Parts: sequence; C-alpha cells; structure tokens
Amino acid sequence: MTSEDTIQLGRLIGANAPGGTVIALRGGLGAGKTTLCKGIGEGLGIREEITSPTYTIISEYEGRLKFFHMDAYRLDSLSDFRETGGLDMLGMPDSLCAMEWSERLPEIAKDDTTLIEIHVGEDGSREFSIKGKWLEDLLA
Repeated sequence: MTSEDTIQLGRLIGANAPGGTVIALRGGLGAGKTTLCKGIGEGLGIREEITSPTYTIISEYEGRLKFFHMDAYRLDSLSDFRETGGLDMLGMPDSLCAMEWSERLPEIAKDDTTLIEIHVGEDGSREFSIKGKWLEDLLA
C-alpha cells in the first residue's frame, strides 16, 4: 500500500466505523499509523489537520464521531494512561479511539477492539493485517 492507499483506507474506516470503536494500531516508526489516522479524520469529516499525538498523548477532534487519537509511545504503564484520562475515553458511545503504539498497553485490547498491524517491507511497501469483525466485513 502507498501513502495514498493508507489515507483511502483511513477514510473508509472513518466514514463507516460504528460509535464506540477502539482501534489498536501497531507498527514501527514510519509505518503509516499517523497517515492512517489522517485518513480516519477525513472520513469522519474533520477539517483540522490530524497530527501525531506523541507528546500530547491524546488529541481530540470533533467530526461525525468524536475522534480520540492516542499515542502510547511515551507511556510506561496502564497507570500512566489512566492518569491521562484515556481509559475513560476508550469505547465511549459516539466516539472512535485510535491508539498508536498500542502494543505498549496490551491491557486496552478487548474482544471487540479492532487491531491493525502495519508491516513495512524492505522495498518500503506496506502490508496491513486487520482483525475486527466490523472492519473485516466492510473490506470483504
């Protein structure tokens, strides 16, 4: 997948995600997690620029659903995430939560959490592994 393909996938997710969706994003530096979130924001109808929340931990945007864009890269524990108020945001009705570096907080993944892993090939190509019923059904 190219960057444009990644944006397109994000737009599809943002336009179709049900309220209360939690997406756990995994992939190395530069894999395309923030690019995917930019597309999600576009699909949600958000006009603001979506930027990486690495230093803010959580960015909040208003769209079709409230979009909580989260980043666990700088967090050391679930306790740190709890202190940000992030646990209270996960799965809120009328929201979509996307967490970059979710592998750092495996406790947040529930049975209904959508998991998107991005693998970057030696040639720079991206391959997406997607687990989550609503999204798998949408892409089928």
